[in-house]
Amino acid sequence: MAIPVLICDDSALARKQMARTLPKEWEVDINFAANGAEGLEAIRAGKGEIVFLDLNMPVMDGYEVLQAIQQQDLPAMVIVVSGDIQIKAHQRVKALGALDFIQKPVSADAIRNILQEYGILQLAEGGDGNEEPMIQVDMRDACQEVANVAMGRAADLLAKLLDVFVLLPIPNVNVLEVSELTMALKATEQSPKISALCQGFIGAGIAGEALLLFHDSSFKDMAKLMGLSDPEDTNTEIEVMIDTANVLIGAFLSGISEQLDMQFSQAHPVVLGRHCTVNDLIHDNSDRWQRTLAMEINYRIEDHNVQCDLLLLFTEDSLPTLNFKLGYLMN
Repeated sequence: MAIPVLICDDSALARKQMARTLPKEWEVDINFAANGAEGLEAIRAGKGEIVFLDLNMPVMDGYEVLQAIQQQDLPAMVIVVSGDIQIKAHQRVKALGALDFIQKPVSADAIRNILQEYGILQLAEGGDGNEEPMIQVDMRDACQEVANVAMGRAADLLAKLLDVFVLLPIPNVNVLEVSELTMALKATEQSPKISALCQGFIGAGIAGEALLLFHDSSFKDMAKLMGLSDPEDTNTEIEVMIDTANVLIGAFLSGISEQLDMQFSQAHPVVLGRHCTVNDLIHDNSDRWQRTLAMEINYRIEDHNVQCDLLLLFTEDSLPTLNFKLGYLMN
């Protein structure tokens, strides 16, 4: 009899990749959920004896799902599949009852090893195994999932360097005109003053700029975490921005390059503005950006007043190559 398996992830691409990497000879009935609330409903309906669970989702995230499964004593064995690879994230999901943790992007060998390790994998006698489900995904969804994995790599590096836990959002991905860029910076609305730094990058057919927006209220705590003296000094603030940019931008681009099988070269970082508003920043640099694909990620550090926004702005002529690369991922 087929085992009900639930794949719970807000990315259609991630759901497709997960389904494709399950052992073909494993007799399962695959079900899907696009957020934690849908996932819990499916588990209650008996559609998730084995659950592959993402952490960063809308409506209800993976941590909340694990808490609900524990509190309601639901019959589900949960394997977390996430781009958030921080050690503290592993520890938290294990404490909430998760069986194990798989890093995105998933591999068939990692899944098979875990299923066999816990005695979950049951092979069908005869037959060709389960058919690959048909799932439609679009380029924006694929781009968001790539950003999600890259975001997790960058957060893990920052967490290790500072011994903190980095709170991760759902990445926001849109194709924007310059006039729309201010509206895209949703995470900065509550911060009247920011400082900004940009760093150009280029690869084979893909180029753009990484823009780091550092909330001015974050400088003091970030300087302390980095062990810097005189956190209110101008030179210290610039050092904090550059060091943070080197970690987040470098790791993020590395995460993208691994997934798209390409390499990026990075220019030296350039300070765009100090203690200004988002509107001032965009107005003063409007000639730098035209129509662009924007990946927006807001990083926050738990228990500290630290918040910064990372935007990757790809040039318009990069879109054909990006579409080709993402299309290869989807097939």
